[in-house]
Amino acid sequence: MNTYTSEQLKAWDKRHVWHPFTQMQDWEQEEPIVITRGEGCWLIDSDGKRYLDGVAAMWTNVHGHCRKELNDALKAQVDRLEHSTLLGLAGEQSAVLAHKLAEITPPGLERVFYSDNGSTAMEVAVKMAYQFQVHQGRPERSRFITFKNAYHGDTLGAVSVGGIDIYHTTFRPLMFETMQAPSPYCYRCELGCTGPEACGMKCLDALEALMAGHAAGCAGLVIEPLIQGAGGMIAQPPGFLKRVRELCDRYDLLMITDEVATGFGRTGRMFACEHEGVIPDIMAVSKGIAGGYLPIAATLTNERVYGAFLGKYAELKTFFHGHTFTGNPLACAVALRSLELFESDRLLEGLQPKIARLAERLEGMATLPHVGNVRHCGMAAGIELVEDKDTRLPYPWEQKTGVKVCLDARRHGIFSRPLGNTVVVFPPLVISLDELDFLMDGLERSICAVTGD
Repeated sequence: MNTYTSEQLKAWDKRHVWHPFTQMQDWEQEEPIVITRGEGCWLIDSDGKRYLDGVAAMWTNVHGHCRKELNDALKAQVDRLEHSTLLGLAGEQSAVLAHKLAEITPPGLERVFYSDNGSTAMEVAVKMAYQFQVHQGRPERSRFITFKNAYHGDTLGAVSVGGIDIYHTTFRPLMFETMQAPSPYCYRCELGCTGPEACGMKCLDALEALMAGHAAGCAGLVIEPLIQGAGGMIAQPPGFLKRVRELCDRYDLLMITDEVATGFGRTGRMFACEHEGVIPDIMAVSKGIAGGYLPIAATLTNERVYGAFLGKYAELKTFFHGHTFTGNPLACAVALRSLELFESDRLLEGLQPKIARLAERLEGMATLPHVGNVRHCGMAAGIELVEDKDTRLPYPWEQKTGVKVCLDARRHGIFSRPLGNTVVVFPPLVISLDELDFLMDGLERSICAVTGD
């Protein structure tokens, strides 16, 4: 194995690598951190410095970095088969994983379509929902109801059902049109509400009015269950998701849930939908499915949707969609071992004291003069920083307040990334209580240092 100096790696990165969601002009002026190793919840850079991974490798890591059991599963599979197509062939690992996913997801989601990331899983969901309507003899049902502040990925279909202006407005000429319902963003409610319960009710009234007027032209509704991640960790009021399901049933809309970020334990249960007993028609999963090891995603649906695609070859009811690495054996093998670790480690049970500790620490942070709002769902949280707490005046975008907090946190051995003025807490699920306190202590110090508290 070749070894390179830290200086070489940093220089080559700046010279050649275009980073995602990064203003490269700023990046070229900064000193990059080059990660070379990982141990548990920690990342180790080319200079030997250690950072607690506060974003779980972009919301994917579940069991920690370089978990031996997952390493062994990958090594064992690579000696048997690295990849084989699912176009015209079946695969051992993809079949076993599909069976397991059908067992652990909400009842009725028996059919599994593989892809390779959250965006593609949502592309599959949107195309599947529309083609279902075509096969039902309703091609006019071509639109989707979505939510403001939503994020479903960066491919064009996923962008079209998103609702975050800074990410999506540039691509508006390339997007298909959707109808946006108000987001249940209780801290900044566009409907003028002052509390979560009232905000939820008014949002639902607006959603129902939208459905009543436009359902006949819609294929389905797309929602992130319980929490809108990239929108700023916006937690939905209790009962909101269940009511959305009821409205979808009333107006005959397919309900598509994006569990890319919320799935596989992040909310305290295996899937966010479970908290309110919701069974979607189509569910997209990715990120934590393989414990953060390899790109893999799945779109699950029920027999009703699947059955609409069955027909004679000449009828062209085939779902004409696919990916080169669909059902990749390496990724599937690691995903299966990851799901076994959920059981052997009793991971979901062990989350409860961590969730309680996170809630306690957030409650303390809420008293800081420039923390306007804290919100969380399970082991995902957002700390929204404001210039004026009384008026909820946000910091100007150009001040990069959230970015400054996360850069300062590196001094305390923490890697984090903000969502605008919202500092994100999203660690690997195996984080210990001591490590969680280390993370929250460091973020609190950095918030105080940057905001002058």
